Amino acid sequence: MPNSIALFKNYVPILDEVYREASRSAVLDGAPELARAGANAGELIIPKMTMDGLADYARASGYVDGDVTLTNETVLCNFDRGRMFTVDALDDAETAGIAFGRLASEFIRTRVVPELDAFRFACYAAVSGIGSASGALADGASVVAALRAAASAMDEAEVPMEGRFLFITPTVLGLIQDMDTTSSREVLTRFDTVIQVPQTRFYTAIEQLSGLNSEAGDESAGGYRKATSGKDINFLVIHRDAPIQFTKHLAPKVIPPEANPAADAWKFGYRMVGIADAYENKVAGIYLHHKG
Repeated sequence: MPNSIALFKNYVPILDEVYREASRSAVLDGAPELARAGANAGELIIPKMTMDGLADYARASGYVDGDVTLTNETVLCNFDRGRMFTVDALDDAETAGIAFGRLASEFIRTRVVPELDAFRFACYAAVSGIGSASGALADGASVVAALRAAASAMDEAEVPMEGRFLFITPTVLGLIQDMDTTSSREVLTRFDTVIQVPQTRFYTAIEQLSGLNSEAGDESAGGYRKATSGKDINFLVIHRDAPIQFTKHLAPKVIPPEANPAADAWKFGYRMVGIADAYENKVAGIYLHHKG
């Protein structure tokens, strides 16, 4: 059985690629080498750097000493979700592995990625101290004005233009694209990359369902939904250095048919753990506009 388990684990890199292609927020993922596992389950250790600014230079005494501090901060993952799937017993482990790969790929595209995107955007929208505005964007001119306000706020806060990601709904983006004017094209140049996000993944708050059928209600389908307090997001501007975003696909848990007391079937457990937060000294790198 160890060889069979190793075979299934070979599909994990493929699942990572499916995630990167399907996710709208994956462009914000931090470099994997910057984060390492903490002492306890669900913890990550990430580096943080602070440094002094310029000081006077004197010909007699030379430079004023400065200080650079690199510290490691332990953060607690706030996304930890999973599912266990059952696949009928097949001829051999290799064929079962292919079935798992197809099942998991479809699961990631249609269930995992939409929820993960929605979770991340809601987390960034809730960060204290970010720039924000609200209101209806009924036409292209109002969208252009709102985007100019967002870009100007970041310019004034000295947030670099390089690395600014504009996440925007197709409907809102379409309003300025239909204008096809110099002003509508020019405002988009104030952002490094424009990424369209379906409204179904774009709320200021979401509720993640338990996957259980209990007295509180039937949530057996799992997934997520817009929270009662949630607002529809029109657009969200995020500089790549502002978020703390790391995600890990955990190697699948595999139970062979001979060890499954309930059915003649393989069982595959899929789990994703990660964090979506923001560095407290880089909140100027996030700007939210939502419907009123």
